[in-house]
Amino acid sequence: MKEDQVVLEEPGLQDEENVADIKKLKSVGICTIKGIQMTTRRALCNVKGLSEAKVDKIKEAANKLIEPGFLTAFEYSEKRKMVFHITTGSQEFDRPDRLRDIADRFNVDHDAVLDNVLYARAYTSEHQMELLDYVAAKFHEEAGIFKLLIIDSIMALFRVDFSGRGELAERQQKLAQMLSRLQKISEEYNVAVFVTNQMTADPGATMTPEMPENEATFAITAGGIGDAKE
Repeated sequence: MKEDQVVLEEPGLQDEENVADIKKLKSVGICTIKGIQMTTRRALCNVKGLSEAKVDKIKEAANKLIEPGFLTAFEYSEKRKMVFHITTGSQEFDRPDRLRDIADRFNVDHDAVLDNVLYARAYTSEHQMELLDYVAAKFHEEAGIFKLLIIDSIMALFRVDFSGRGELAERQQKLAQMLSRLQKISEEYNVAVFVTNQMTADPGATMTPEMPENEATFAITAGGIGDAKE
C-alpha cells in the first residue's frame, strides 16, 4: 500500500460504513493514507461524525496499510536523488550530503555508513511517539546493534499540535511522557540518546545558576565539528 494512495481505492474499504467514513475524511481534505498519518487523533475527532472509537479504528487500519516509516540512510539518500531541486544559485547554500562528508573525514566507506543509519520523519507528536515504539521493537530484535538514537527538534511538533497557554499543561505532560520513554529505551537497550531543540531568541533566559560559565572554541567543517585552528 502506497502512503499517497487515495483511501477510497484500497481493497477492503468498500463496505457502506467505511465508504461513509472515507467521505467524511475527504470533506476535510484528508484523502490519502499518509494524510491520516499526518493528522492527530484530536484533529480527527473534530471531524463531524467521527467518534474517538472510530478514529482509533481508522488510525489502526492506516498503520496496517503502510510500512513503518524507517529507511536506511542509503535508501533515503537514493530517494533524495529523485527530488526536484530549485537552486539558490550558490552551491554553498544548497543542501550538502552531510553523512558522506563526515564519512570522508573518518575514512569510512560511504555506503557502509549510510546502511548503518535508520531514518524516519514524524508528522505529528503522536506519530513521533509511535515511532519510538517501533524503535524499541527494532532495538529488541537486533540487540546490541544500535548505539545512538537522535531526535531532531523534539519540540517542533508539540508546538504545532498544542498552541496557546490553554494547552500548555497537556503539551508538557505529553513531552514528559516522551522524555521518559526515551530514558527507558536508553537504559533498557544501552544506547545513547541525543535530542536537539529549537533555538530561542534569549538563550540566557533559562540558564541555571548551577552551571558555571565557560567557553569552548570549535569549528563547523564539511566533516562535522572539529577543533578550531587559529
